[in-house]
Amino acid sequence: MTQRPWFAMVLMALVTALLAAHGAAAAAGGRQSADRLVFVQTNEPAGNRILVYTVGGTGQLTPAGTYATGGNGAHALPGTESDTLASQGSLVYEAENELLLAVNAGSDSVSTFSVHGDRLELEDVVASGGEFPASIAIHDRIVYVLNAGGTGIVQGFRIAGHQLKPIPDSARSLGLANTDPPNFLMSPGQVGFTPDGRQLIVTTKASGSMIDVFDIGPNGRLSAAPTQNVSATPVPFAFTFTPTGRLAMGEAGASALTTYVVNPDGTVSDPKSQPDGQMALCWILRVGEYYYVSNTASNTISAYTIAADGQPALVGATGVVAATAPGPIDLTSPSGTAFLYGQTGSGTIGEYQVNANGTLTPLGTVTGLPPGMEGIAST
Repeated sequence: MTQRPWFAMVLMALVTALLAAHGAAAAAGGRQSADRLVFVQTNEPAGNRILVYTVGGTGQLTPAGTYATGGNGAHALPGTESDTLASQGSLVYEAENELLLAVNAGSDSVSTFSVHGDRLELEDVVASGGEFPASIAIHDRIVYVLNAGGTGIVQGFRIAGHQLKPIPDSARSLGLANTDPPNFLMSPGQVGFTPDGRQLIVTTKASGSMIDVFDIGPNGRLSAAPTQNVSATPVPFAFTFTPTGRLAMGEAGASALTTYVVNPDGTVSDPKSQPDGQMALCWILRVGEYYYVSNTASNTISAYTIAADGQPALVGATGVVAATAPGPIDLTSPSGTAFLYGQTGSGTIGEYQVNANGTLTPLGTVTGLPPGMEGIAST
């Protein structure tokens, strides 16, 4: 049967369009939209850098580039600990605008990169609004930076194109008495928005073991002062949220995971805790129904589930799902994958498969990174 001319023309147009789309993808960096990236911050005092890795189909990371942030890293005091920035969220990927934000703790600045395929372009470096910036939070084009030195300042910004613009009169003090650089136990641990974007949370770690909650106005500015809540167990550090909106907090003093209800008036209530029997549970990452925590002083990763009423429970008999290189800190899991990557202050990245029962299968280790690095994020 002879093909009709119109069918051949349509087919040729379709092939041409597909070839053009493939060429555009190659020109944009050679990766398809389904591919994932992992970003690592070196936090080097002589010049902070971002290392880019592509995620292979079996979970292994492949180096794809190195980019200077235009600022310097820094180490919290006394300078011998694994978590040199003493924080979660020092490197953050913003998917809607394809931006990567990084702190420069030694330069009191924040760098903004645009992400093009597997390449980065430095777009902007702005003053952080305080001393020793250590954590970044983003919600609906509003950004807050936590400065851990001195009194502890949170400073607001808006995303404008590929840049950060300070929100006038948005700086708020936490009333701390830290040095610059701060002591890693006394510095605040993380800044983050509640899921609805109406409140901003800051943890103060050993500076009172407080969970500070600010209200956020329609102009992006915070309430004049936070509502202060003493954590259920000492040294609240890193946090995330459950699908129902409960605050899930890693508390290092008792090495426990505690969940709370965050109330509209800024108070937190209904604490439910479960220690993991390890030491210095600090970082936390939710992957599906599981919550993974880094136990910095035990060189392990533990896993939890959280029941509908907010009660955490360990996965398996002990909760420990992986041994790590010395000093496990930040964790990340690329969107839509079953892979988890764990950074250590000793200069490695552990690669893991997340299994259906919450356990982790080691896939390999990236070595040779700068000791003292901190900050990891993914697309």
